[in-house]
Amino acid sequence: MAAEKKYELVVCIVNAGFSEIVMNAARSAGAQGGSIIRGRGTANPESEEFFNITVQPDKEVMIILVPADIKDDVMKAIYKNAGLATDGAGIVFSLPVNRTSFTLKPEKE
Repeated sequence: MAAEKKYELVVCIVNAGFSEIVMNAARSAGAQGGSIIRGRGTANPESEEFFNITVQPDKEVMIILVPADIKDDVMKAIYKNAGLATDGAGIVFSLPVNRTSFTLKPEKE
């Protein structure tokens, strides 16, 4: 029996208007697509001073499901193009995915 393919969920939070840059970077590293969620960021003045950033309230959150073997490439591409040192001021992280709907075995009737 073949091993189940492993997946990771890559999450990126950027300033509003930068989601296209994130998705283009992710696709260049092998991602197929993702979803964009609009949000609002908050931070206290101490955090802004510590990280030397100004928090823009309007955010876009991209969630991208990728095969585990390309996760690092996708994250590096996103961070290079939309990371904290860019106008997108993005952060990117990943979460393990235990199962997906296409890895579940159908129940026998």
